[in-house]
Amino acid sequence: VALLNPPRTSRGSSPPGSTRSPGPLASASRRTTEGVHSSRGGFFRHRTRAAGRCAGAMEVEVKLRLKGGDDHRKACDLFGAGGSHKAKYHQENQFFDGSEQELSSQRVVLRVRFYNGAEKCVVTVKGKAVLKNGIGKASEVEEAVDPALGRSFVENPQLMLESDVGVLKDTFGKFGVKGLKGLGGFKNVRDVYSWKGLDVEVDETKYDWGTVFEIECETDEPERIKDDLEATLKQEGVAYEYSKVTKFQNFINKTLE
Repeated sequence: VALLNPPRTSRGSSPPGSTRSPGPLASASRRTTEGVHSSRGGFFRHRTRAAGRCAGAMEVEVKLRLKGGDDHRKACDLFGAGGSHKAKYHQENQFFDGSEQELSSQRVVLRVRFYNGAEKCVVTVKGKAVLKNGIGKASEVEEAVDPALGRSFVENPQLMLESDVGVLKDTFGKFGVKGLKGLGGFKNVRDVYSWKGLDVEVDETKYDWGTVFEIECETDEPERIKDDLEATLKQEGVAYEYSKVTKFQNFINKTLE
């Protein structure tokens, strides 16, 4: 199956030649997309790296939990002012673990994410996420795959072991995964806005047991951007708090924290 390999682009306001610090998934390969427009005109968020092996990147994000649906609407109106809305994604997130918990025992998360049905699919491996004072950090490697291939993984997780997807082969080898099981998943509606040279993502995450709302913004200057975001939200009366857990933790624990 041919893997999608879009051209490389830059992200936000990062200075030329800047790099992220390597994370614990440094042995995994990475073939991802950032700033790539789909055939439908959408804008995909994922960071780009050339195909092949390279150090895993450390994803750093400001993560603010909105108090409710009214604040979600206010945030969308706030960041969407002036035509800065870039994209809307209906995401389906499916998660997997080794049959003997080889991944979860090491705090590694394996996700297959679909965008707008079958428009795009990305396989992601995250390691040992830390979330404190509204700033989340986790090592991350990604690879875009054909959506039909991604759907086959959901229907039969064992097919991942037989695939030639580099990030899967490297991860399974690193952690000794011999079998796989599906954990289920959740859906997320993400609106992406351009704000001060960065992408602000306003999420409506839908679990079987309820809905939570969140703002995320990936940046190399999390403390400064967090202060700017907080000032902007307070000025417009948008109620929020620092996110305390990740979306995945809410899913696994069946909570709405």
